[in-house]
Amino acid sequence: MTELILTATAPANGGSVVARHDGRVVFVRYALPGETVRARVNDQRGSYWHADAVEVLEAADDRVASLCPIAGHDGAGCCDQAFVAPEALRRIKGEVVANQLQRLGGHDWQGVAEPVGDGAPTGWRSRVRLTVGPDGRAGIHRYHSAELVTDLRCAQLVDGLLDDLPEDRFRAGDQVHVVRDDDGARHVVCGGPRRKTRVVEGEYETVQRVGDRSWRLPVTAFWQAHRDAPAAYSALIAQWAQLQPGATAWDLYGGAGLFAAVLADAVGAEGRVLSIDTSRAGGRAGRAALADLPQIRLVTDSVRRALSDGGAAAGDAAEVAVLDPPRTGAGREVIDLLAATGVPRILHIGCEAASFARDIGLYRERGFTVEQLRVFDAFPLTHHVECFALLTR
Repeated sequence: MTELILTATAPANGGSVVARHDGRVVFVRYALPGETVRARVNDQRGSYWHADAVEVLEAADDRVASLCPIAGHDGAGCCDQAFVAPEALRRIKGEVVANQLQRLGGHDWQGVAEPVGDGAPTGWRSRVRLTVGPDGRAGIHRYHSAELVTDLRCAQLVDGLLDDLPEDRFRAGDQVHVVRDDDGARHVVCGGPRRKTRVVEGEYETVQRVGDRSWRLPVTAFWQAHRDAPAAYSALIAQWAQLQPGATAWDLYGGAGLFAAVLADAVGAEGRVLSIDTSRAGGRAGRAALADLPQIRLVTDSVRRALSDGGAAAGDAAEVAVLDPPRTGAGREVIDLLAATGVPRILHIGCEAASFARDIGLYRERGFTVEQLRVFDAFPLTHHVECFALLTR
């Protein structure tokens, strides 16, 4: 492979930094702005090259000894920013989001990624998915590779999450889901393509709590990875929604109804909350957890269909809509449909900076103004962020 001596400049979306070689842009992973590194080029296709820093020749002040013992250019792909001082990483994440918002959304914003909970960079992840290799051992993938690292000491994980896994019950090719729930119990569930899901430890359902409310949902269902995120995000939604008793709110891509519960508390018994998601498991969990709140209606459907003529939201004008779409964002069609409903207040969430920025640009084209915007370091030791925007018109 080609090796180059490169000096990094600005941070880029996705965990790389920008460098140049003979006028060509090279995106370098495992390096910091201002560093000079020896980098191994691993992709020379297209206009841009991609490389990994394999030796640091001139280090930045923000570089620290890796906080994850298994991460790095020759390790697992779990903690791709473990070599960055946590406060510096929050600043870099803010710079990346600001750049994406300006380039893709036409919106000027400056800030840093805020910590979630106590802000600890390690021990925050309470759920993980592993893959079982041909040797029957569970592992974490290397970055963009089918190769597995079977040393499971990832620094993100809560203490003991992967201790003494029952590997004698795993099968090659299994996907292994491990969750430490809010009752402190560990649950291990295996499955795979064309394989029936098997519980190998604990139960099939976990207990997740926010405030005085609890959810029971499958180990494989979506729930926030950071153990403090559900409570932190719920508090922000309650603050920004500004709903009055008797109002109507939409919870789009609502999962198990985490935000629906917050919205229901605000609109009261005389109000209405419509929660939409394609996940049947999430819907079942939400209906059970929120059975005491008759003002909530959970519908298993796509958001696009729900907002279309004849869909679940048709003829049911809302004062507030909360959207928490997948990494790819809501996109033009959904935002067009949402804007056409006349909803005046939108709380939009995004876990990928570029997709979030594109969605913000689409809202702005349709007459919405960004009233507030906050970015959270919900995935410490990684390049990932969680972004929240309050939009009004």
